[in-house]
Amino acid sequence: MEQGQVNKALIALVVAVATIGGFMFGYDSGVINGTQKGLEAAFDLGRLGVGINVGAILVGSSIGAFGAGRLSDMIGRRNTMMVAAALFIFSALLAGAAESSAIFIFARIIGGFGVGAASVTSPVYISEVTPASVRGRLSSIQQVMIISGLTGAFVANFALARYAGGSTAILWGGYEAWRWMFWLQVIPAAIYFIALFFIPESPRYLVVKGRDAEAEGVLARLFGATEARRKVAEIRASLAADHHRPKLSDLIDKGTGKIRPILWVGIGLAVFQQLVGINVVFYYGATLWEAVGFTEDYALQTNILSGVLSIGACLLAIALIDKIGRKPLLLIGSAGMAVTLAVVAWAFSTAVTDASGAVSLPGNSGIIALVAANLYVIFFNVSWGPVMWVMLGEMFPNQIRGSALAVSGFAQWIANAAISVSFPSLVVSPGLAVTYIGYAVAAAISFFFVKAMVSETRGRELEDMEG
Repeated sequence: MEQGQVNKALIALVVAVATIGGFMFGYDSGVINGTQKGLEAAFDLGRLGVGINVGAILVGSSIGAFGAGRLSDMIGRRNTMMVAAALFIFSALLAGAAESSAIFIFARIIGGFGVGAASVTSPVYISEVTPASVRGRLSSIQQVMIISGLTGAFVANFALARYAGGSTAILWGGYEAWRWMFWLQVIPAAIYFIALFFIPESPRYLVVKGRDAEAEGVLARLFGATEARRKVAEIRASLAADHHRPKLSDLIDKGTGKIRPILWVGIGLAVFQQLVGINVVFYYGATLWEAVGFTEDYALQTNILSGVLSIGACLLAIALIDKIGRKPLLLIGSAGMAVTLAVVAWAFSTAVTDASGAVSLPGNSGIIALVAANLYVIFFNVSWGPVMWVMLGEMFPNQIRGSALAVSGFAQWIANAAISVSFPSLVVSPGLAVTYIGYAVAAAISFFFVKAMVSETRGRELEDMEG
């Protein structure tokens, strides 16, 4: 394929629109950070109650990820993303208006369906419409948008809380600021829904459905007519010999009767990305820093700093991922996170409580904790943050991609839920220091997992993937 035939403008458009799903994934996940005081006051929640209300989205996300993997094989990648956008809008309106914990939990579960769907559908869609030579770079934009969504939520929460005089203070229309933090999400969700009308369906999905002429039309717009004809034939040949529609049972190796090894690798990548504790920072950042003596205002500003550094790290990952590969980045990230998490754990172990019960980090421990925590965020976002999603979108053969993503995405969100829901209780016992040592150990183990189990996918065509 000659470079001149590539329709860079159309590829840029489809990537830009698809990654709005990543922005919504990040925004919907991060908006909870900064609303927890409002939830506690409105619904009279204890620590377990806070964990359940915060973690409700993760229950929905695990179901949404599993369902979307299969749904995208049935109704298409683009239509699945449209369903996710509609769920984001409904969830945001209901969460902000909730008058009870039960209604709020229901709203967040619905939002979780959207987050889970976007988390698995956007990466696979991007991988299926972009050239192999730049696929890692373009797929990594998803993580930039996830972090942008998180940071956008942090900035919006900070601005609304500052303007109102606190997250529980009345803002507009007689409603508290924390409610407006959820309602503001409707704007990007509506933009996402409308923009999806302007991008084509995945050509690989169209071939699976026997709509070869439509697939060739899409590919011709993306890569030129000659390449389109070759690519349709290649996609068709890569599917199962009997050309049956993709199904979950394809994940079982017909020769051995066991689950395909490549699926275990996908599950491992998905789970380890969460076991290092990254979403504790993104979901509980404000609570975490307040727990060691920061004011609410300063804690919210610290969230914004982490978000900005994360975006910078993701941009570095984009520059490196198609040059040095996926596996080296994962190894660098695992090693860096293990060290920085251990330093954070040490800093938290020095915390002291004064006569009034206020907690603080003595001497330079506060600065050390802040620097180490942000270095940890950088290591994550230059490696496991974007690379895990890139690999899940590209590492599976065409026939099993939707099903394998469904299972891997489900595992990822279940691990996310386990880490996130447990955190408020772990802060009390065994404490922050021990909890962070646990995350450091998981990061160390992930290094050896990658070294032994993960194969490089840089530069390989999707039709060449095996497993």
